[in-house]
Amino acid sequence: MSADKIPNIPKTSGWYEFVKGIFRENPIFVVVLGLCPTLAVTTQTINGLAMGVSVIFVLVCSNIIISLLRNFIPDAVRIPSYIVVIASFVTLISLVMQAFTPDINKSLGIFIPLIVVNCIILGRAEAFANKNTVGKSALDGLGMGVGFTLALFIIGLIRELVGSATITLKFAGMGNIYNFGAPVLGDPSVINVAQVLTSPAMVMIMPPGGFLLMGLMLAVIKYRKNKKEEREKALKKMAAAAKTANKAA
Repeated sequence: MSADKIPNIPKTSGWYEFVKGIFRENPIFVVVLGLCPTLAVTTQTINGLAMGVSVIFVLVCSNIIISLLRNFIPDAVRIPSYIVVIASFVTLISLVMQAFTPDINKSLGIFIPLIVVNCIILGRAEAFANKNTVGKSALDGLGMGVGFTLALFIIGLIRELVGSATITLKFAGMGNIYNFGAPVLGDPSVINVAQVLTSPAMVMIMPPGGFLLMGLMLAVIKYRKNKKEEREKALKKMAAAAKTANKAA
């Protein structure tokens, strides 16, 4: 997962700040931050998406405001100021969810208010928004948020499918629940796709299943990264040997 492999995006470009959050510096799969809400809310696909969208909103808005005020915030009160800005947007998204999506708000519970102390958001404010322009800070927040949402979506999709034999994409009364287990009758929002998981592994929607899946995914990503580095080292050695042979000849 490397943004360096994506063509035509130089590191000086603002769009590089967006892409890096999805690939090279993905908050979950690469930097390994924010695992508490990741493991807690991904028992359903829609919960992961809702949490991700909330974090995108808070990240982008807080990055913009902090970048605008970066020359006016004294160093002595830098972190408390960031928390006040972040808390304002968290309160806003929390009130919106309570009003329009009460079911999802109830499912996410305390993890919406806890976005205030999410290390991803505070970390981007301190490491990036405090030092860069508004445009780059907005793209950085959007990229990190999209990377976080993508990770939650993948984890939630796998956990729900294996643990409940469903994929829940029902939001604010819209959408459907796609069922891959025993047929469900009498509920128009449930679409019986195929009966392929008659005995779901319920452990996957429990905390041990979340830890197990996360560990396996991180192990696979680390393995692929190590293999890539080994190939690059081998190619460099071959190039150096060829260069030495040419000089000797």
